[in-house]
This record gives sequence, structure tokens and C-alpha cells, in this order.
Amino acid sequence: MTLIYKKKILLYSYVSLLGLISSLSLPPYDFFYLNFFSYPAFLWVLLKSPKDKVKSFYIGWIFGFSYFISNLYWITNSLTFEDTFKPLIPFALTLIPLFLGLFYGLSTLIFSFLNPKKNFLSILILATSLSIFEYVRGFIFGGFPWNLISFSLVNYLESIQILSIIGTYTFNSIIILIFLLPTILFYNYNKHLKIYIFIFSLLVFITNYFYGSYNLRTHELTEKKDLGFSIKIISPNINIDRYFQNENPREFILELINISKPNPENETLFILPEGILSIIYFEDLKKFKRLFSNNFSKKHKIVLGMNIQENQEIYNSLLVLDNELNILGKYYKNKLVPFGEFLPFEKILGKLGFKKITQGYQSFSPDVRRDPINLFNYNFIPLICYEIIYSGKINKNKTNFDFILNISEDGWFGNSIGPYQHFSHSIFRSIEEGTSVIRSSNNGISAFINSKGQVIDKILTTDEGFIEVKSFKKSNKTIFSSFGNKIFFYFLFIYISLIFFFKIRGN
Repeated sequence: MTLIYKKKILLYSYVSLLGLISSLSLPPYDFFYLNFFSYPAFLWVLLKSPKDKVKSFYIGWIFGFSYFISNLYWITNSLTFEDTFKPLIPFALTLIPLFLGLFYGLSTLIFSFLNPKKNFLSILILATSLSIFEYVRGFIFGGFPWNLISFSLVNYLESIQILSIIGTYTFNSIIILIFLLPTILFYNYNKHLKIYIFIFSLLVFITNYFYGSYNLRTHELTEKKDLGFSIKIISPNINIDRYFQNENPREFILELINISKPNPENETLFILPEGILSIIYFEDLKKFKRLFSNNFSKKHKIVLGMNIQENQEIYNSLLVLDNELNILGKYYKNKLVPFGEFLPFEKILGKLGFKKITQGYQSFSPDVRRDPINLFNYNFIPLICYEIIYSGKINKNKTNFDFILNISEDGWFGNSIGPYQHFSHSIFRSIEEGTSVIRSSNNGISAFINSKGQVIDKILTTDEGFIEVKSFKKSNKTIFSSFGNKIFFYFLFIYISLIFFFKIRGN
């Protein structure tokens, strides 16, 4: 092996290690401070090869691949339930991170074309490039905005209250810039300039922290509003393997009733998760009508995830039912999981023996409507599973609502870090929209989260039970909920203007 190849292997191994280190900053590890080493080291490697466009692309691609393979490995767990899919595990394990890593590779390719030198401009260019392609990743081909580096701060509520103003993508761009700032220590700046930059950065951090602290303290003084009824967030722990064993649905229903502990005298809204009765359609559920009418009363409303068929189309739906199983409201999932809920190029791949991962052969159909559901004179925005990960896409019609209602089946993630990552998105959405989140998940984290991202109560993935909510604190509409991701483009304009300014000034 020649010396050149040895150097390349050493370089790419080092870059891969940096991606792995950064992934440890995400939930459930939350070692966010590791990024103050990995991101500057990543930039420094790029600056060592300023004119080699191909090498710059590979540096970004390998960093991204290592980052994603180490924090998205759990995706392959969904392929372990049926023997048909098990041969695909090695491909899913590598191809998904390879694809997502491309967005990092394209970022570093653009970075190399701008030929930055070892100065602040290089930090600004890389932060801007990464921010743009992370935004594109969230929307292209349906989008997958999972594990933005800003989620490494999800447990530091004072620092993320700014989400209510600028949203996730703008916050992500600022966080990338902050993580890259220590690179200045290695630039040929005089000591005083480095000190000024450090003091300015510290002031920005402190200002944001005190803004967040003030927001949280103010919210603590807000008076609780009595709902006038109870919300019971049901969190079963039904093993997903049981769905593939054709177990009698009656057993599942009895388990859910037992966990719910319905009191016929109390007005109650029961929130059941997605997927718990996925082996049957709604028409089949009517066979068990007596179980519901005998255990629930006319004072009860039941929200649950069901498969429903209409005009030869199958929908993953959220239904609101009374104790006689009459439909009081419904929502059909808008954002479907590729391969999980629908098979891309189904006419071609179906002939080759492929199908969607969830039960049944026919793909689900997406809907485009997402209207609030009114229950007990409160409006709920319905979201199914990973629909909650889409920043700025929650309230499509910009209507007033009181709660975000998210039902999910996290059993597909297995005993992994996946449910913790999924849960972190709920915290970001609550702050962005200034609205409490009600989250019911089977095999995942069920919780009641207030409008400031504070987890009022939760049930972990390994437990079962229910959370009862009788009151909440209402917040004002946030700036981000009004403007959405337009704010990201305002910040992007500032970044690009600064790049041109520094380019023109030559420093």
C-alpha cells in the first residue's frame, strides 16, 4: 500500500471518528459539548485541503455517514419482524446513512468552491452551507429532518426557548456556527481579537439563557386553567411481535381497557396510541362493540389509531369514537413512512415480491387535510407518529388550536435510542408552536409536555399505565407559529450578506 493511500485511510478514519463523536451529543446521550471539539476539527480538516474538491466532498460525506449510521442504526429493527425483510438489513444499515451523508458532502463541496482561508469567513461559509443542506434534507423527497445537531440541546430548556421566535432550522444554523467558533483559537488572529470574539459569543449565550429563564419563570406564574374533564394518555407496552402472531384482537382491547381504568361517572377523553389494533380494520372493530359499550360510558370519548378503508384506499387514521364506536371525528395521516407505510414504485417493486413493512400488502394512501378536531370545546391538531418531526408544517391552515395530539407506535424502533430521539421532536414542537403536546405511544415515551417544552409527566418505553391531565397553562401564540420557516430564509439572507461583505473586504 502506497503512502498516499495510507494517508487517505488515516484521514477518512479520523473524519469518521469525528462523525461518531458528534452523534453522541444527541439524545439519549446528550453530550452536546463534544461538538465544540468535533466541529472545529471537521472544519480544520477541510481547511487543510482547500483546493481538492473531490477530497472535500468525501470528507463531508464520510463525516455524515458516520454520524448517521451511529444514530440511525435502529431503523433496521423494523426489518426483523418478518423473514422476507431480514436480507435487506445490511442494505438499510448502510444505504440510508450513505444517502443522508450526501447532504454533508454537498455542503463541504460548496465550501471548497468558495475557497475560504483560515479566518472567520470559513466558519460562516461552512455554517451557512450545512444549514442550507440540512434544510433541504428536511423537505426533499418527502423530507427526513431527523437528528439535526440542534437536538443535542433538547434537555437545556433555557437555551431552546428561542425556538418560539426563530424555529428549529434557524436555531440549527446558529448552533452550528457556535460549535464551529472554537476554530478561531487556531487562526492567525491577534490575542485581543480572539478575546473580543469570545466575549461577544459569551454575551450572546448569556442573553439567550436569561431570555429562556425569564420565559420559564413567567410561565410558572401563569394560572392553570381547569379543563372541566380529564384527559387520560394511555401508554400500553404491547410487544409488536404479537401483531404478527394473529393474536385475537379481543385480548388487545381488554388490555387497553384494563390500563385505561374508565370511570363511568367522569367525563374523560382517552388517548390510545397508533398501531395497537393494526391487525384489523375499523369495520372489524365493530365486532367488539359490546366490549366498548360495557366498559366506557356516554361521558367518554376515545381517540385511537386505526386502519380504515374507503373507496379501495387504505388510510392510517386517527379516529375519535364514542362508547358505541360511532365516529365523532377522524384524521388521515398526511406524511407516510417510505417502505414502512407505502412502497415507492409499487407497481414495479410489487411484482418483484416487495411490500410495505407494516401488515398487509397494499400501501396506505396519504391525505392532504389536517384540520383541528374539536373535543369538549378544545381544538386538537392531530399528528400520527413521525409527522411531529416536521418543523413549521404542523398547523397547515394557521387555525387556532389548544393542543397538539400525537399518537405513535415506537415498537418498530426496538430497545434502542430511537424512541428518545423521536420524543425530543415533541419538545421542540411544543416550544415552536407555544402549545402543549399530548403524546401517546405504544412501546415509546408517552407524555404531557407544556408549551415551554417542560415534561409535566411521562411514562418510559419499558412501562405501561396512564397519565391523567385535568388542567393546563395556556400560552400566547408564538412568532414562529405565525411566520413558520420564512424566518430561516431571513437569517439565511443575513448569513449570505455577511459572506459577501467579508469576501469584498478580503478579511
